[in-house]
Amino acid sequence: MGANVKTLTIKINTHLKQNNLSKAVATLFESLVPVDISLYASLFKFCAARRAIIETRKLESHLLTFNPTPPVFLLNRAIEAYGKCNCLDDARELFDEMPQRDGGSWNALISAYAANGFADEALRVFLDMKKDGFLWNEVSFASALGCCGSLLEIKFAMGIHGLVVKYGYQRNVIITSSIVDVYGKGRFLREARRMFDDIRNPNEVSWNVVIRRHYDMGEEKEAVVLFFEMVKRNDVMPLSFTVSNALCACSRIFAFNEGKQIHAFSIKINLVDTLVVSGSLIDMYSKHGDLRSAHNIFNQPNAKDLINWTSIVTAYATNGRTKEARELFNEMPERNIVSYNAMLKGYTQNNKWEDALEVIHLISETNIYIDHVTIGLILTISAGLLDVEMGKQVHGYVYRHHFNSNLFVGNGLLNMYGKCGDLRSCRAWFYQMSHLRDTISWNSILTGHARHKRSEEVMMVIRKMIEETPPTKHTFATILAACANIFALDPCKQIHGFLVRYGYDMDIVMKGALVDAYSKCRCIMYALMVFEGTASRDLILYNTMILGCCHNLRSDVAIDLFEMLKSEGLKPDNTTFQGVLLACICEGRVELGREYFDVMSKEYCVIPRLEHYESMIELYARYGYIGELENFVKQMPFDPTASMLIRVFDACHEFRNERVGKWAADRLNELNPSVPFRFELMDHRRTG
Repeated sequence: MGANVKTLTIKINTHLKQNNLSKAVATLFESLVPVDISLYASLFKFCAARRAIIETRKLESHLLTFNPTPPVFLLNRAIEAYGKCNCLDDARELFDEMPQRDGGSWNALISAYAANGFADEALRVFLDMKKDGFLWNEVSFASALGCCGSLLEIKFAMGIHGLVVKYGYQRNVIITSSIVDVYGKGRFLREARRMFDDIRNPNEVSWNVVIRRHYDMGEEKEAVVLFFEMVKRNDVMPLSFTVSNALCACSRIFAFNEGKQIHAFSIKINLVDTLVVSGSLIDMYSKHGDLRSAHNIFNQPNAKDLINWTSIVTAYATNGRTKEARELFNEMPERNIVSYNAMLKGYTQNNKWEDALEVIHLISETNIYIDHVTIGLILTISAGLLDVEMGKQVHGYVYRHHFNSNLFVGNGLLNMYGKCGDLRSCRAWFYQMSHLRDTISWNSILTGHARHKRSEEVMMVIRKMIEETPPTKHTFATILAACANIFALDPCKQIHGFLVRYGYDMDIVMKGALVDAYSKCRCIMYALMVFEGTASRDLILYNTMILGCCHNLRSDVAIDLFEMLKSEGLKPDNTTFQGVLLACICEGRVELGREYFDVMSKEYCVIPRLEHYESMIELYARYGYIGELENFVKQMPFDPTASMLIRVFDACHEFRNERVGKWAADRLNELNPSVPFRFELMDHRRTG
C-alpha cells in the first residue's frame, strides 16, 4: 500500500472515530487508486448502522469504479446496508447484477426484505435460494422463521422445522427459539412449549419468547411460573422485556404478591430503572389500587417518559382520584391523544361532565389528531349530559373524518341517542350501520327503547333482530339485565313469552336473568314461579332469589330459601349471607342473624366482609340491642368506619344509652369530622 493510501486510510478512520461518516466517504474520493477492502467493509458497516443511503450509494460507486470484480462479501455488506436504509430496490438491483453470489448474498437479501416488512418476498427469495443451488444455513432459517411468524404461516414454519432437523440445526438455540416464537404466535402453544423444553440450554431470548407467548395466549399463570423457574435456574440474566411480560401477567391475574417479588428481583438485577419495567410496575400497582407504590416508581430517575406519564395519570383517573390525575396531567411536559383520553375516561367514569368538557376544549386548542377512543368518550359525555345537540355535532365529525365505519364509534352513537331520548335518530343510525352491528349494537337500541318505556318498539327491534341474526339466549340475558336495571317490567314479560313461544332452551343462566329481572321490577311472584320451575338450581340462582325476596319485602321467604339451599347440599357464600342478614334485619330476627354471622366462618369458612359487619350493626341498632352492639363493634378485627359509628351514635339516641353514645361520639371526633359530634340526650339531636 502506497504512502498516499496509508495517509488517506488514517484520515478516513479519524473521521469515522469522530462519527463523521459524510467526511469519511468524501475523503475516500480523494484517492485515485483502490484502497484496502477492509476499509470498504468498515465504511459499509458504518453506513448500515446510520442508515446513510447517500453515503452507501457513493461507497458502492467508488468500489465498483476501482474494483470491477470486487469480493462477494463486500457486495453482501452493500446489500445489508441498503436493507438497513430501507432501499430494497437498490439491494435487489445490486443482487441481480452480481456476477457471482454465495449463501451470504442470498441471506443478506432475505434479511433485507424481512427487516422491512416484506415477509412474503423474503420467503420467495428463501425458496429461490435453494432452486439456485445454495444450501440454507442458520441465518436463512432464522430469517425465514421470523417471516413465518409475521405472516402466521404455520404450515410453512412446520416445513422449515423439519428441514432444521434434517440439516442438524435442532441444537441451535437461535433457531429453536425462533420456532418456539412462531408456534406461539400461531396459537400452537403446546408445540411451542414442547420445543422450548427440548432446548438444552435456553438463553435469555428463549425464555423471553416462551414467557411472552404464554402471556399472549392468556396463560398468565404459566407465564409467571416460567419466569420464576428461569430465576431459580440462575444461569440466565432475564431481559427487561421478560421482566415486563411477567409483571403484566401478574397484573392481569391479580397476582400481587408475585408481582412484588418480581419488583424486588428487578431491583436486584438493576432493571427497575428501564422504561419498559417501570411502566409495567406502574400499571401493576395501579390496577391493585396501590397508587403510592405506583407514584414511587414514577418518581424514579429516568422513569418519566410520555408513556409512563400517561400511565400514572390513567392510574389516578381510573381509581377515582381525578384531582391528583389532573395535577399530574397539567405538569406533563408533552401530551399525546392517549394522555387526553386518560383524563376524559377518568372524568366520565366519575360522572364529572363539566371537567370532561374542559378537557375537550383543551384538545380543540391543539393540533392533535383525535382517535376513535376520543370520539367514543365525547359521545359518553354527551349521553351523561343528555346533550343530544353536542352528540349530533360529534356525529357530523364522524362522517367528515370517516369514522362511521368504526364499530366502537357506531355503538357510542347508539348509546348517546338512546340515553338522550332521540329514539328516531337512534333507529335511523342503527339501520345505517347494518353491515357493522354486533351484540352491543342490538343491546344499545333495546336498552334505549326500554329506558323510555317504549315496550312496543322493544319488541319490534327484537323481531328485526331475529330476522337478521337470531339472538342467543345469552344475548337475551343481557337485554333482561338492562331492562331490570330500569325496572321495565313489560319488556321483561314479552321477552319471557318470546323465549317460551320460540322454544329457547332456558338454562340456569337464562333463568337467573329472568329471576333477577322480575325481582327488580317488583314482580316477585313471577320470579318465584321461574325459580320453582328450575329443576337444577345453583348457588347463583339461590342468591339472586334470596336478594330478590329481600328487596320485595318477602324476607320470610328468603330465610326459607336459605334453609332449602343448605338441604340441597349447596355451600353458601358471601352474597348468600349478605342476603339472609338483610332478611333478618327486615324480619327483626336478631338472634337468628347472630347465628348466621357466627356460622359464616366457623362452619362454612366464609370470611365476613365489611358489608356483613355493617348488616350486623344495623340489625343490633335497629332493634335496640345496644349492649350486643357495643360488644360487636369493639370486637371487630378492624376499626369501625365513620358510617358504622354514626349508626351506633343514632341508635344510642333512639334508645337513650348515654355511655355508648358518648363513646361513639368520641371515636367519631377522633376521625376529624367537619362537624364535631356531641352526645346529649336532652334534645335527641346531633349538634356541632
